[in-house]
This record gives sequence, C-alpha cells and structure tokens, in this order.
Amino acid sequence: MLSLHCPCCGIDAAEIELAPGGEAHLKRQGPGSSDADFETYLFTRDNPRGVVLERWRHAYGCGKWFLAARDSVTMEVYGTYPAQTHNPPQEILDRIARRHPDRAQSA
Repeated sequence: MLSLHCPCCGIDAAEIELAPGGEAHLKRQGPGSSDADFETYLFTRDNPRGVVLERWRHAYGCGKWFLAARDSVTMEVYGTYPAQTHNPPQEILDRIARRHPDRAQSA
C-alpha cells in the first residue's frame, strides 16, 4: 500500500486517507486562451512509466493538497512537498538522480 508523508500536517498517511489529484505542475490556461490550449489543459496528460510528479489531497486528515514524487512502477516515494511549490525541491531531484541517473534533469 502506498504511504505518503503529508508536509502540511506532518503525518504519514496511508493510501486510503488520500485522494489523488493527477499530474502536478500543469500550466493552467485562463481567460483569453485558445480553444486548443484549453482543450490540451483539460484532457492531455503525461502517463509516464517511472518517475511521476503528482497532486494528492490528505482527504481524511488535514484536507490540504500537497505534491509527491514517486515511481509509478516500483511505488518508491522520493518525497513530498507543499502544493504551493513551483518545482520539486532539490533534495527530491537529487534522490531521483541517484536512482535514475539517465533522467536526472527531466523530472
């Protein structure tokens, strides 16, 4: 079972306490964007095998959103960080680089 550390309340939460929110760090399209840009934002998602950056909500805890870096194949968690962060913290990127030296900068 997946277990993630909630950086908001500091609790290690089991998967049953969490709600997935999809891909993290998406560029939101607002008023004035083209129909094609808005369609891409709504429907186009990466679905990589391996390292993923995702949004999670501590639904049965503090209720706050946070981001997680994990491996979609092995379920290894590289770390979690607040949702207001624009890029993964360097320490998480370093963990990913140690496990996947071939894709260190692409996460």
